Amino acid sequence: MCGFAGFFSMGGAREGWSGALARMTDRITHRGPDDSGQWLDEAAGIALGHRRLSILDLSVAGHQPMLSPCGRYVIAFNGEVYNHLKLREELEASGAAPAWRGHSDTETLLAGFAYLGLKATLERAIGMFALALWDRQAQTLSLARDRLGEKPLYFGWQGEYLLFGSELKALKAHPAFCAGVNRDAITQLLRYSYIPAPHSIYSGIQKLRPGSVQVFSARSHEGVSELYWDPQAMVARGVVEPDHHTQETAVDELERLLKDAVAQQMVADVPLGAFLSGGVDSSVIVALMQAQSSRPVKTFTIGFHEKEYNEANHAKAVARHLGTEHTELYVTPQQAMDVIPLLPSLYDEPFSDASQIPTYLVSKLAREHVTVSLSGDAGDELFCGYTRYLIAKRMWGKLSRMPGFVRKAMGGAIHGLSPRAWNRLLGPLAPVMPRSLRHGNIGDKLHKGARVLGADSPLVLYQMLISHWHCPAALVIGGSEPPVCLTDGSMIVEGASFVEQMMAMDLTAYLPDDILVKVDRAAMGVSLETRVPMLDHRVVEFAWRLPMHMKLRGHDTKWALREVLYRHVPRELIERPKMGFGVPIGDWLRGPLRDWAEDLLDESRLRREGYLQPALIRLRWAEHLSGRRNWQYPLWDVLMFQQWLAHQGEDL
Repeated sequence: MCGFAGFFSMGGAREGWSGALARMTDRITHRGPDDSGQWLDEAAGIALGHRRLSILDLSVAGHQPMLSPCGRYVIAFNGEVYNHLKLREELEASGAAPAWRGHSDTETLLAGFAYLGLKATLERAIGMFALALWDRQAQTLSLARDRLGEKPLYFGWQGEYLLFGSELKALKAHPAFCAGVNRDAITQLLRYSYIPAPHSIYSGIQKLRPGSVQVFSARSHEGVSELYWDPQAMVARGVVEPDHHTQETAVDELERLLKDAVAQQMVADVPLGAFLSGGVDSSVIVALMQAQSSRPVKTFTIGFHEKEYNEANHAKAVARHLGTEHTELYVTPQQAMDVIPLLPSLYDEPFSDASQIPTYLVSKLAREHVTVSLSGDAGDELFCGYTRYLIAKRMWGKLSRMPGFVRKAMGGAIHGLSPRAWNRLLGPLAPVMPRSLRHGNIGDKLHKGARVLGADSPLVLYQMLISHWHCPAALVIGGSEPPVCLTDGSMIVEGASFVEQMMAMDLTAYLPDDILVKVDRAAMGVSLETRVPMLDHRVVEFAWRLPMHMKLRGHDTKWALREVLYRHVPRELIERPKMGFGVPIGDWLRGPLRDWAEDLLDESRLRREGYLQPALIRLRWAEHLSGRRNWQYPLWDVLMFQQWLAHQGEDL
């Protein structure tokens, strides 16, 4: 696991390139504290810089940027190719292997590129990665990213320079960087809590799409983009041509694939462990690790003293059953809140998934003991684990039977009374109401539910359910919402059910741009490599070929994955209501974070900065403080943008 940065220029001055490159890579030292390197060819207009966190081949043979033995290619690489030894064997069998200098996966990739070509090698690679490859013969720069987007890669032209790197802070360190704030990206943040690819918070700077290669040359300023792995095609194949397994053979094959993925990802020349929450996803990964390990696996979890946020006792029970070497840390609210000032520098662009806080804390805990940690991420997207899938399916089933004018009238009637009035009216009836309405602010829940009555299609309904601010363009001065796969129909798959469509959109947007961003930046911020076995593309493709009844059965989610787990862990240790991985942001904003938030949401400050309309923000802030409404998520979106904006001033 490493980080890289560089630039490509078709003109302009050539002085000071080494210093500029050093400043870029110095900004991402946390991604690679063990080594650094540069490769420059001023005449060709290319500069590659690298920071190394040594995981495989700790010797100097793994130093980057690395030149291929044939002298044609130079690479800066971030990530791991788990099947690189098998690729070496294939190259050796074909007679194409060079005289190996070490045993790093970077060297294997270079040999593959020289013999098979870039795309063919990436299609054979199993792993997580981002890379920059300079072809000295063709005078082309290729940027590539892994299939699911585990590893980040940003790029964009700034004047005469194409800047690229693992994190935005590296691009910002180049003297040519002058990008302004992308107001359209702010609207996306306020809706989703993250900025979907290809957009970034800076105008003209993009995220490279997962599974793609972009090639630049003196003749191609914009670059030529090509997918080497197409998620839409993969989903379509799974929907149209599902595997016809029996229940037993489906579980057998899933266990085999996961076991192999876990085994490959346990290979490291440094200490290795795993995150363990005690839920299905992390427990199955740890169970398969322990089944293949001759010594206790190191596992890590954090706990909270607030019962509704604490899963540490469940993780401890699973760890005890499996016999892992378990470490837990119960954090105080103050320890969690102390992370907040670090968030702008960790994430580089505003990011408002509040589970970023516990993710950083568990990464920091793990780094005290190991250099690599496996995680159970992606189980929800692949095996239908999110509660919102069931809620959306059930809601659309009811809404679709109701004429549009009736739904509109009902929504108007609900909004005709304030949440406080509904609380007074319905409070005495709480004991006989549906369980979802019995506790908390009944009026607030009714108002939020009334919003979806206007949905005229299942995908519009899903968009409403995952949105924090429902009209963010009205909140951002000069901003409008650009199309993304969640809205432009690019991930619509003919024949897919509503639940499958939701899963497909999450696989291509929420997973890479929220979940994986959250984990990568938090972990790399403490120089910890994270690996995600469920994102082995063989597992992903198999999961999509499983028919839905092997994922969702009634209200039981992740059926096949659970069946794998129950071969290793007793059912009673796992079966319980799903919990999120979060912190009590809503309560903190009314308590210890109130002054901090008030300063960031000050009306005169908002007007002076000129990005956000203050009126609606101040209204929601007042309603939240009073307890009449729970606006924790929309307010956190605004606060993370405001804190990021303040941090930009500190950087100047």
